[in-house]
Order: sequence, then C-alpha cells, then structure tokens
Amino acid sequence: MEMCHGSRQAITEWAEAGMESIYYVMCWACHRKCRHCYEERFRPYVRDELDAVVAEAKRNFPRILANFPADMTYLDREGCEPGGLPVRRGGRIVLSGGESLLDPVRTEITYPVIDALNAKYRGQGVRIVVQTTGDLLTRPIVEDLLARGVYMIAVASTDRFHVGIDTPERQAAFIDELSALFDACGLKPSMLSSGVGRKWDEETGPLYSFFGASEGSWIGKIWPRGRGWHNDLSTATLADNFCARWSGGMGFLDHRVDGSEVSVEPDGAVYPCCIKTALPLGSLLEDNLIDILDSLATEPAFQAINAGRPERMGLSYGWFEETFLERSRTVTPAGRPYENLCIGCDAFHREVLGPVIEAARQRRRHRPLVPAA
Repeated sequence: MEMCHGSRQAITEWAEAGMESIYYVMCWACHRKCRHCYEERFRPYVRDELDAVVAEAKRNFPRILANFPADMTYLDREGCEPGGLPVRRGGRIVLSGGESLLDPVRTEITYPVIDALNAKYRGQGVRIVVQTTGDLLTRPIVEDLLARGVYMIAVASTDRFHVGIDTPERQAAFIDELSALFDACGLKPSMLSSGVGRKWDEETGPLYSFFGASEGSWIGKIWPRGRGWHNDLSTATLADNFCARWSGGMGFLDHRVDGSEVSVEPDGAVYPCCIKTALPLGSLLEDNLIDILDSLATEPAFQAINAGRPERMGLSYGWFEETFLERSRTVTPAGRPYENLCIGCDAFHREVLGPVIEAARQRRRHRPLVPAA
C-alpha cells in the first residue's frame, strides 16, 4: 500500500484524530439463539432477565460514549492532501447486539445511543451503521433510523445458521423482501462485500448490505468462541489468522490512522477484535478509550496483535513461536483435534497478560494530571 510521504510527521505532530472504527455491542439481548454465535450471552431473555440486561445497557451507555474518543476522525494514508499529508476522514461506529432493533432495546438504547453519537460527533462526518438480523425490520423502523441519519443498515444473517432463512432459497427470498423495503425507503445497496477492505467511506449513504457466516466469507470458518465452539462448528486451522483480518486485532493500536478498530461490550469492556481476546484491554466505565490504547502501546504482546502476528506475542515473555503454536493446539468439546492461533492467544492472555493489563490500568489510575492551559 502506497503511503503519503508526509504521513509520519502528520501523525506525530499534527493529528488529533481518533480512530477509524468502533464496533459497539450495546446489549446482550437477542431474539435468536443461533448455534454458531460467538457469544453465549446473545440469546433471548424474558421478564426479569430481560429487564436486567436492558437496564445494564441503559445504565452504562452514557459512560461508555463519554469515553469514546472526542475526535472520531482518522487519517487515510492512501489519500494525500497537497504537501503529502494524509486525508482526514470521518470514522465509523457500528451499533450491534444481540439484536439492536429488539423491543425494548431499540427504543431505550439504540435510538438514544444514535442521538447521543450525533450530538457528540456533530460536524465530524462520522457514519453510523446499525447491524441487525433483519427479521424485525419494518418500514417505520427503517424510517426512524433514516431520520436519525444512519449511514447503513447491515443485515447480518444470510447463512445456514439462522433458522427460517437457513437455505439459499429462503435467503434469496429474505434478501428480495428486505431489498424492496430498503429501496422504497430510499436506501441504496452497498457495492462492497462485507468485511472486505476499508473503502467503505467512498460510498454515499444511506446504504444497506447483507452478509453472514457463509462458506468463503470472512467469518465463514466460524470463530472458536461461544456456542460456535461448544457446537464444534469452527473449521479454522493454524493457517486461518483471524487476527490479521479486518475486525481482527491488526492495527487496533494505530488510532489516528486507517485500519484502527476496537470492539466494545455492554459492560464497557474493550477488546482489540470482534472475536474477543480472553481478557479485555480495559473498561470504558473507567477510562477513555484512547488512554487505554496508549497505555498498552509499548507492550510487545499487544504490538504483535497490532501487527497481525499473534504467534509472536510471547517473544518478550519467554514464549517462543514454537511454544505459542504448540499452545494453539487443543481438542474441541466433541473431542476433535483442533488448532488455531486464537487458542494460543487465549492461553497466553490467561497465563501471562493478566498482570500486564492490570499494571497498565494502575498506571492510568496514577498518571499525573496535565495542568489546564
């Protein structure tokens, strides 16, 4: 990738940019319990349980959003201004669940979150994406989202794991029905394949898109997580480096420039990837996102994740690459031999990185205050 020749100076001396993308899981509640899901907590809740997860999300989101970057723009090193400085672009925030449009999540969390983000980032060109299974969409809901300036509605369910739309024929009918609704409401189909590349900002919204855990897709191998793991569905091998893909950990520390994304959960936990490491980096209920990232930026393990090379996480801690690869081998709950770098990453987090992450947290607690100008 050809970079702007002045980008390094711009990043260190000029830029006060935030990051390209945040994937914000707002609430655990979902109306489905898909067997491939990477998170056990995404499931139906009823009565008191539903009240509790909605209350958690509603209680936490103002504090979480307050600790999002003040500036949610980023520097695109593939686009150059006169003089060689990288182009500054508005970032993206993906709002997900669970099911972001489930009642009462939609009215008590999703809509207020969108409104709060619009207020926080007014004038910055930030694009809000709402991710949904799609089967709760109605014309009034689509119009509510458009009235709030949503850039894209991303339907994430076109695969064999979503009951009712689990065959190619049913998926085609589902896509046709929703596409007609979107078209009638003035949205345009995105021309980009979901999760491929980072040129999403070249399209003018409002847009819609469809994707799922289909064969050959970026998540088609199924992450070794949650119900997908317990149901023995992951077909990934050591050759499948989820870390080095978009929404993996690669580039997460390089906020301010293209390629930076993190995942945030309803309890404020921050992860370098949607797949989720065994331990979070920190909590947005305690600290600003940029402070969390900067406090870990010099740690060799996180630099390895940032480079998309998780097998090198342990080189400064006594774990050679051979050790990491050996710890990446296990058996599934069904007893099948399995190997993937995520397994080694989990082991390394649990056995080594807990004190490293806590030390960074304590440094944030005790950092000197900067006097007001």
